[in-house]
Amino acid sequence: MPTSREYARWRNRMVDEQLVKRGINDRRVVDAMRVMPRHQFVPEEFKAQAYEDRPLPIGEGQTISQPYMVAFMTERLRLKPHHTVLEIGTGSGYQTAILCHLTHYVYSVERVTRLADHAGERIGDLGYNNLDIHVGDGSQGLPDQAAFDRIMVTAAAPWLPNVLCSQLSKHGGQMILPIGDEHLQELTLITRRGERFTSRTLLRCRFVPLIGRFGFDSDINSQPNIF
Repeated sequence: MPTSREYARWRNRMVDEQLVKRGINDRRVVDAMRVMPRHQFVPEEFKAQAYEDRPLPIGEGQTISQPYMVAFMTERLRLKPHHTVLEIGTGSGYQTAILCHLTHYVYSVERVTRLADHAGERIGDLGYNNLDIHVGDGSQGLPDQAAFDRIMVTAAAPWLPNVLCSQLSKHGGQMILPIGDEHLQELTLITRRGERFTSRTLLRCRFVPLIGRFGFDSDINSQPNIF
């Protein structure tokens, strides 16, 4: 079993070689990735691989995203300490903990109860209490808690869920999410100002599918584009 010193060394190397050298330069994001113990968010058999630049299985057909993708999505949202954030797809809780570290409050939605419970325990053990995890259909967001300064979707949507767009703050609210089919998507940044929405494609990616009413489990065949 690796020691805490070994984990710290691997984590610093991950940040220096996988993140900083590849263009992640937001100091707050870099610092958060440097202190967050990713090995505590993966199953025992994968702890020694926790700081490699790749996703890892966490059970229930889900994965923890590669460190670079976590840092990239987090940086692109330009998070501020006063922001309230909605995360769709709690998963292991690693990305959730990064959001908790950087913002005022985080609401996270996870459809698998076991994952939600374990993530909540891990994040609580790290001392974060600015979090509310809901079990349910993340594709519908949390309209009762809206509006959100930022929304992060960590599962692939077949189209842009208008219901999530409507939950963004009208004053420069932003959402980042992968959009595409179940095999390949484009990571997309949505910005809202009043009733106007703009979209920017960032890079190609591959995420597990978003399951729910407005995801791949939907019986809705199409949605109108919000733009």
